[in-house]
Amino acid sequence: MAKNLKLKAARAKNDMSQQQLADAVNVTRQTISAIERGDYNPTINLCREICKEFDLTLNDLFWEE
Repeated sequence: MAKNLKLKAARAKNDMSQQQLADAVNVTRQTISAIERGDYNPTINLCREICKEFDLTLNDLFWEE
């Protein structure tokens, strides 16, 4: 699985730490870190919650090019 640099970039753009995002979507910081590293494939529900936080679509954050 590839690294999710789009998620990391969205967090940086919104000046949000992994912990802040994790708290916002009710997961651990380690989960956000694993998603960004490409070590964890999140559920569709978690993907949707993350997208809502950044006002982005699933395609914006999770579609591989």
